[in-house]
Amino acid sequence: METKIIYFTVNGRPEQAEFPLDCPAQDVKAEAGPHDILKLYNPKGNIINISPSLEPNSPNSCYKLEVVAADCNSEPLGVELAGALGFDLSSMEKRLQGLEKKILIEAGETPAVVYEMKKQVDSFREKLESVEHLSWLGLFKDLSEGTHKPSPFYHKRALHKTREECEHVREKFLQMSSLEVSEEVRQYLKTPTFDNWQWEDAEIMVLLQVMYTDLDFIAIYNIEPEVLQQFLFEVYRRYNNIPFHNFKHCFCVTQMMYGLIWLTDLRSKMDSIDLLIMLTSAVCHDLDHTGYNNAYQINARTELALRYNDISPLENHHCAVAFEILEKTESNIFRNLSLDQYKRIREGIIKCILATDMTRHNEILNKFKSILPAFDFTNKDHRDVLMMILIKVSDISNEARPMDVAEPWLDCLLQEFYNQSDVEKLEGLPVTPFMDRDKITKPSSQTGFIRFVLLPLFIELANLFPCLEQHIIDPVRKALDYYTEMEKALEREKQNRAQSENAAKSKETSVGAQSSADGQTDAEHEASKPDAQ
Repeated sequence: METKIIYFTVNGRPEQAEFPLDCPAQDVKAEAGPHDILKLYNPKGNIINISPSLEPNSPNSCYKLEVVAADCNSEPLGVELAGALGFDLSSMEKRLQGLEKKILIEAGETPAVVYEMKKQVDSFREKLESVEHLSWLGLFKDLSEGTHKPSPFYHKRALHKTREECEHVREKFLQMSSLEVSEEVRQYLKTPTFDNWQWEDAEIMVLLQVMYTDLDFIAIYNIEPEVLQQFLFEVYRRYNNIPFHNFKHCFCVTQMMYGLIWLTDLRSKMDSIDLLIMLTSAVCHDLDHTGYNNAYQINARTELALRYNDISPLENHHCAVAFEILEKTESNIFRNLSLDQYKRIREGIIKCILATDMTRHNEILNKFKSILPAFDFTNKDHRDVLMMILIKVSDISNEARPMDVAEPWLDCLLQEFYNQSDVEKLEGLPVTPFMDRDKITKPSSQTGFIRFVLLPLFIELANLFPCLEQHIIDPVRKALDYYTEMEKALEREKQNRAQSENAAKSKETSVGAQSSADGQTDAEHEASKPDAQ
């Protein structure tokens, strides 16, 4: 069996690892403590992935493995947060284990709902103990005491990013922007399986820069690197600290758009200026979103609803903020274009961003279906509709990603939805039905959406590009199966609980009736005794 040897150092100590050439990716890993994060550097000092594709090296050109972001000196933030919120994770786990054993003894098998509960407890523990105080790539965050102590709970954070927060990220971004991004990461970036949770904001900005570079926009449109960096920083700054419609969502939508461009070979079918429009629209499509949808804006008569006459207030605002950024010379990535090119780009970006208003979903989808049988890439009207479809697909594409990437996004979305419905109830406004925490569950929020919105949209796009079937439709079908099973398990649990409660009530009623009957018999017996006097 052919093997390869990797030489590396750990804290200056030489080590080596040997594994087969055909070793699967999951078998090549480095492990440390539960709260530690590992970084592997090549001899040039660039971060590289720990994977079977590592190039063999010699003792004179060692890789460097660093253990960073180790446990905090004080009590872990997760434990502290759990305590502050009234959660005792250990007792929750023990109680769950006890209930599981009891059910197993009585029912003979463990119900699916118990596995789901167990998974949720594990997930909750992981979220509490891993977010904010640890970076996915190991940049340690300061946990010093103070009024701005980091928290993963968005409702405790200021809506807008602070100047200090922005400058910190900007500095890291500029330091990283000249670093080489490996070919492996560049190829991974072109796939729908890309995991955004591994990357922090400064690194995400570097990846966005890579997208503009690898699509040749820098060269074709003479975009200066420092102008692109300032544009990306301004975009980062204008996304808010909210659970879902944040800078990471902006990246996910842009990365999916970028992946679709490569998967469908659009570079050979459309002008590069149209690709520039689509990528930039994805970057800007939710700028300055505050976490409340158009229905809330209109019902609450907000400033945005009044300004835009109840017509797509959010999407109009996202466009306006995008062009505020582009009006500044230092962040105008289109400043070297001709007037005609700029007008075409502005028109295209506005069209694409306004298409993300879900109230226009059927209108746009039906238009696409009508032109699909005779679709012509040389027809501008056809291309315009396709661009709107592509940004719509990208915007709601989370369920096309692997489940461990997609499901946390659903948790974030529900957090934002529940927050809006809570505010609507407090303000006496109409409550958005699919956001009401009293009426929807995690699986019920997805099954209908996937079945009636996602799949019909994705299927039509795959009719034009059959190669997308395996990349985005198959994963969405699996997601539908997953949430359908979860919904069934919750329904069974609900029925079992109702039956148990009814049985308990019946038992109480029969015990009460028996006690009443016994009391009446005793009274009759006493009354039948002769008078002692």
